Amino acid sequence: MGATISPIEDGKLITVEGVGLDGLQEPGEVLDCGNSGTTMRLMLGLLAGREGRHFVLSGDASLRRRPMQRVGQPLALMGAEVRGRNGGNLAPLAVQGRRLRGAVVGTPVASAQVKSALLLAALTADGPTTVIEPAHSRDHSERMLKAFGADLEVGGEMGRHVLVRPGASLKGQHVVVPGDISSAAFWLVAGALVPGADLTIENVGLNPTRTGILEVLDQMGARIEVLNRRDVAGEPVGDLRVTHGPLKPFHCGEEVMPRLVDEVPILSVAACFCDGESRITGAEELRVKETDRLAVMARQLKAMGADIEEHPDGLTIRGGRPLKGAALDSETDHRVAMSLAIAAMMAEGDSTLERSDAAAVSYPTFWDDLARLRS
Repeated sequence: MGATISPIEDGKLITVEGVGLDGLQEPGEVLDCGNSGTTMRLMLGLLAGREGRHFVLSGDASLRRRPMQRVGQPLALMGAEVRGRNGGNLAPLAVQGRRLRGAVVGTPVASAQVKSALLLAALTADGPTTVIEPAHSRDHSERMLKAFGADLEVGGEMGRHVLVRPGASLKGQHVVVPGDISSAAFWLVAGALVPGADLTIENVGLNPTRTGILEVLDQMGARIEVLNRRDVAGEPVGDLRVTHGPLKPFHCGEEVMPRLVDEVPILSVAACFCDGESRITGAEELRVKETDRLAVMARQLKAMGADIEEHPDGLTIRGGRPLKGAALDSETDHRVAMSLAIAAMMAEGDSTLERSDAAAVSYPTFWDDLARLRS
C-alpha cells in the first residue's frame, strides 16, 4: 500500500517510512492477513476511511472462520462500508473507503482489537470519536497513538472511554517492543511446576491491562518476583523470576478475563497440577479464537487423563491426578501447541504432538527455547 519497510537486521531493527494518515495506496491484490485476527481487525479500521479506495482482506482457513462483524458493525456507525461472507461477518472482506464521521461508539465486547480498529478509523474522521467499552481492555494502542502525537484522551470509569480528536499529525518514533507476557506465561507455569526450577525471563511487558496472569499465579501461590522494573517507550517493563513450588487451586472469572484471555490454555494446564478444584469462567471469547480453545484444551487434556469439565463460558479442572503421555494435536492453534508442550513435559510417559509447527504463529523460537531450558 506504499509504505517502505526495511529488511530486518539481525531480527531486531525494522525501519518503516510512513506515507501519512491518508497516504495508503489501493493495492492491486488481496491483502493476506495469514492467521492474524489482530492484523485483519486493525486493518479494517485503518482502511475504512481511505476515501475512494478499495481493499480486500483475507487470510488462512482459520482466520476466515473468525467473527469480523464485531468490528464491521461499530465501524458502520461511523459510515464505513465493509462487506463479506455471512452478512459481513466472515472473510474475505471488501472495504470500500469512505469519508467517516465522528461518533460515540459502544463496543459489543471488551476487545482491544475492536477498540483499536475504531481508534485508527477515528484519526481521519470528520469530528471527534468516543469509544466506550463494557470493560477496560488492553491499552497498547492508546499509549502508542499518544506517543506518536495523536490527540487522544482516556477517561471514564477504569479508563473505559477513549476520545480521539482528528487533525493531529503523527510523527515517526523510535519504538522498543518489550517481550510478550502471553509468551512468557508458558515459562512462568513451567518454572512453577518443574522441581528445582529457577528461571528469569527478561524484558517482559508489564502493562497493567495484561498482567492478569500474574494475579492468578499469585492466587495459586506461585513463587514469582518482579525485578528491575522500568519504563520503555511508554510501557512498564520488568524481569520475572519464577521458582518451583506447590500450587493451590484457583478461580478466575470475567472481572480479570480481559487481562488474561490468551493465557487460559496454559492456566488450564497448571490447574491439572493443583491439588483441588480450579474454575475458569467468563471465557466464552475463547470459543472464537484460532480454534474453540475451551473445547480443544478440554479434549486434549482429557486424552492425557485430566479430570476436566467444559462449560459454555469456561472450564472446571480437578487437579491432583497425574497426566499420562498421549497422542496430542494442537488443532492448528499456537497457544494450544505451547500449552500442550508444557503438559507433555510434566506427564508420565511420552507424548506426540501433531501440528506442533503452529507455535511459530506467535513464538517462532519456542521449540528451540524449550530444548535449551531442558538441557
